[in-house]
Parts: sequence; C-alpha cells; structure tokens
Amino acid sequence: MTRQAILDEIQSYADELIALRRDIHAHPETRFEEVRTAGIVAEKLRGWGLDVTEKVGVTGVVGTLKGRRPGQRAIGLRADMDALFIEERNEFSHRSTVPGKMHACGHDGHTAMLLGAARYLSDHRDFAGTVQFIFQPAEEAGTGAKAMLRDGLFDRFPVDAVYGLHNSPGIDVGRFATRVGPILAGADFWGVTFRGTGGHGGAAPHLATDVTVVLGQFLLAVQTILPRNLHPTEGAALSVGHVSGGAANSPNVMPSEVMVRGTARYFRLEAQAIIRRRLAELAESLAAAHGCTAESLYEPLCPPTVNAAGKVPVASAAAAALVGEARVGDIPLSTGGEDFAFMLQEKPGAFMRIGNGSNPDGSFHNVHTPLYDFNDQALALGSAYWVSLVQEELGLEDR
Repeated sequence: MTRQAILDEIQSYADELIALRRDIHAHPETRFEEVRTAGIVAEKLRGWGLDVTEKVGVTGVVGTLKGRRPGQRAIGLRADMDALFIEERNEFSHRSTVPGKMHACGHDGHTAMLLGAARYLSDHRDFAGTVQFIFQPAEEAGTGAKAMLRDGLFDRFPVDAVYGLHNSPGIDVGRFATRVGPILAGADFWGVTFRGTGGHGGAAPHLATDVTVVLGQFLLAVQTILPRNLHPTEGAALSVGHVSGGAANSPNVMPSEVMVRGTARYFRLEAQAIIRRRLAELAESLAAAHGCTAESLYEPLCPPTVNAAGKVPVASAAAAALVGEARVGDIPLSTGGEDFAFMLQEKPGAFMRIGNGSNPDGSFHNVHTPLYDFNDQALALGSAYWVSLVQEELGLEDR
C-alpha cells in the first residue's frame, strides 16, 4: 500500500483508537503500577496474533511480529505507558478517575498509537524481518527503560535499531520534528543537607552555628555554577525545587538542619561531572566557613537523549512520506529529560516529535500540567508513522 492508503486504513478504525486512548486516560497508572494498562496492551496484541511477553521490567510488555518475507533485520518501536502524580482539572467525560493521578504527558496517546500500528501490521505482514513493539513502564520516574534493559530487553528481543515517538503541544497536528545528535538533556536530582548546632534565635543566636546563613549563601552560589564553569554557549540548567528546615510554629528556634534539593540538566557527560563536583565543593566550603557540615547527594536519572546520525534520515523519511518534507523539521534542543536515552545508548535509533496542536489563538496546555490532554486527531497519524518507519527499515511492500 502507499503511505496515504496506510493512513486511510488506520483512519477507518480511528474511533476505536480514540475510545482506547480515552479509556487509558480515565484510568491512569503510575510507575510500575501499569497493571491494567499492560493487560489491555497484551490482550490487544494477542488478539492480533502477535507473540506477547509480559512483565518485562516489572510491568512492561513486548509484542513480537515477524514479517512474511525473508529477512534477518529487526527494529524496536517503543511507547511509554505510565501517568503522573498530578490532580487533573479537566472536566471532560474521560477525565482521570484516580485522585492525584493523570495522563498529563500523553503516554495514553503513545500507547494507543503503537497499538494502532500493531493492528495494521498484523494484517499487512509483507515486510522482511521482525518488529518488536515495546510498551515501557515508569518513564516519568526515569527508571522504566533501565528496568526493561536489566530484564534482558535487547537480549531477549534483539533489534538492530530502536525508535521513540513523543507528542509536542504547540506543534501543529500533521507536523513532525527531530534532530541529529542530542535532542533532550540528561536529567539528575541533587541535594544537600546542612547541619549545625541550632539554637535560641532570640536569647542566644551568638552561641549557635547557623545553617540558615549557609543555606542562603549556597542558594546564591548555585547560580554561579553554570555561567562560571561551563562555556557561555553551552546549554544546561540547574534549579532549586525544594527547601526545608525548622518549624513554622517555632520561629524563635534556629534549626540545626536544613535541606535543599534540585535538578540538573545537561547535554554532555563532562558538564554533568562539573555540575556534580561544584555542588559538593560549594556546599562543603560554605558549611566549613560557618562551623557547619554538609552532606551532599547526587542522583543520576537519565543521560542525554542522543539520536544516531544514520537513523534520523530514516525517521524523517518515514514522516515525510506521510505529510511531505515541508512538514518535517528540526526541533530545538530541550532541557526536558527522557529515559528512552538508555535504549539509545544500547542501540542506534531516533526520537521523533509529533505535533499535538494548539488552540486557535496559539495557546496550548503543555505536558505535565493539570489541563493537558492528548489530541486525538494525532492518533491515526502517529500509528501511520510507525508503519511508515517499518516500510523504511524493513521494506514493507507497496501494493
């Protein structure tokens, strides 16, 4: 079939994909709790005749589909399934039924799009090789891809390349975007606990070692790390997201301990090393200057997402075959993180963005916000992109 014929056939059951997506949206499951979602995925894949393996990386699912034509190559297509810990504020009928959880990043749509491709390809197996449909848990925690890899993902389900797809609010539906090399940042958490003696803030502050003074100086010093240690043109982010200490109902008591936590984003592992070193050095030196101590922690979550130069043209060609070259473009670097990066460390591949649209006035609700919703108009197009990618990689025959 031609690419337009592929899209037309998938459009013929778009209503079923929409109903499926909205059902998943209404029943969000967070990190490694995607039991209901994984069950739906496994049931659908088995019904279409795929070989299905469940509980890969705790709650992950892999569906394997072999083409009818001879060929040894294999590719992996990956979608994430988990939701976020956010209270949904939408009022539509498919809003979250689970308090404090919602699909605020579009993983419900990602799951439905990949299922749509599996359904189509199960009926059109005229390709040479194998497609591994990878449904991943716990992307938002940054641990799901690693869990699947630790469970032998690419040993048990070998691939020569692996591809990911994510929606992007603000990009028109019908547009795609990607880039060669880094596309998303490495993302880590860091924290410091400062300890002193504490004391009576009114009667004897002079007898205390004051951790609040250390904290104040440290918060300012953190802002010097990037501009004074990385090249001025290098992209990176370093932010504070949590500060705690003392008791609100005892403002006359100087705390003996305060904590600060934040996130670091970077595109080079060398930059990560600099950020990690300088956070610890500043914390320890400032604490020592005021008679206090500092205990630092640094939690690497996921490395930068780096697209293989040889696979971006393949992904772009698959999108262009559907929407035209003019509607496939480059996307700027983003300091958002994505644990698909771990899969790209193991196998060459590419991460593609698909437009999620905007309102007529140009506004949109971004991912990770309580009014976000995946745009159902993109579902069939996303499924067709996956099929088009199989056509590029494994030679799905036009008929």
